[in-house]
Amino acid sequence: MLFQVGGQGTRPTFFEMAAAQQLPASLRGALTYSIGVLALRRPFLHRVLDYEDEFFALLMLVLETHSLRTTDASFSESLYGLRRRAVNIKVKKDDAQLNSADEIHHSGLRKRQKVLSVVFLVVLPYLKSKLYSIYNKEREARLQASLWGHDDERFDDTDYIDGREDSLVSRGNLDTEASLRTRLTKRIHKIIGACYPWLHASSEGASFSYQLLYLLDATGFYSVGLHALGIHVCRATGQELMDTSSRISKIRSRERERLRGPPWLKALQGALLSCVYTSLDYAQTGLIAAVFFFKMMEWWYQSAEERMSAPTVYPPPPPPPPPKAAEEGLPLPPNRTICPLCSQKRANPSVVTVSGFVFCYACIFKYVSQYKRCPITLMPATVDHIRRLFHDV
Repeated sequence: MLFQVGGQGTRPTFFEMAAAQQLPASLRGALTYSIGVLALRRPFLHRVLDYEDEFFALLMLVLETHSLRTTDASFSESLYGLRRRAVNIKVKKDDAQLNSADEIHHSGLRKRQKVLSVVFLVVLPYLKSKLYSIYNKEREARLQASLWGHDDERFDDTDYIDGREDSLVSRGNLDTEASLRTRLTKRIHKIIGACYPWLHASSEGASFSYQLLYLLDATGFYSVGLHALGIHVCRATGQELMDTSSRISKIRSRERERLRGPPWLKALQGALLSCVYTSLDYAQTGLIAAVFFFKMMEWWYQSAEERMSAPTVYPPPPPPPPPKAAEEGLPLPPNRTICPLCSQKRANPSVVTVSGFVFCYACIFKYVSQYKRCPITLMPATVDHIRRLFHDV
């Protein structure tokens, strides 16, 4: 079985599908980074960052709806020249044999499939992001509780006695409702914190399985959502790409014909529609430019930071010159394995760190303890300068 890496036929390659799937995440990162930079000078933009999931879901809802309506593809798929096609499988059974041959026919998307595609492309990622944030908060709360213990029950503010018992009763009811709501919210968060890892693992496992099967050419569905909707993603033909602009102009002309009212009102509504369509076209182009700009800047600054943080590699310094034997010191034996003090083969070799010469441990210990110097170089030394060698050369 061969991996599908070529670009032949209407079936997209695995790399095209992976790139189209990862584009929304890159777009979100680019927008978040850009708004974060602008928020340093415009503090009111921090409100957008506080509701990042909602703003991005709303933006993707507009883009995905417009793209599915005009090109029968998601926003990222249309940029890669891909189109969504409904799958119609017809089974042909031979009378003589029990084997069946399946023929797959593609057709345009139905309205139900477009609506469900928006759900899978926008609503489910939004819910997944919110569940992930709740899980993170619950995990941090459990970690804090394990470190510092559970917080004691907080006492409510003391009711001031003003002689009106009705106000105290009403306030007590409100506090009871608030406490019930808080306990219910905490219970839901705990359930999400316990179930989210399993749900996330199941979702990622199913996605990995479908992607692996798609890579091995064992299925035509790249994800679970496409299989549930009965949709194949195919490459757009040259004629389809050329007809896209005419199709968009026809859709917009039909919408202008539906306008009702006096001529001045129709003209105003038509101008507004033209502004909206132009804004959508520029928004798509600008968002893609922002993604590529963000990726380029990320690569640029990441490589610059790596160059700045990487330690400078200098060539190793040359070894120090060997110590010279003193004229009044002991001569070095011709055999390097002989101890200069006892003229025998070294036993328990030990080195004097101030000079680097090796002796028997017992011989050098006695000599240094008595004379406080190296026997060959006559350099001052103590017993603290003696080091045992466990690998004698």
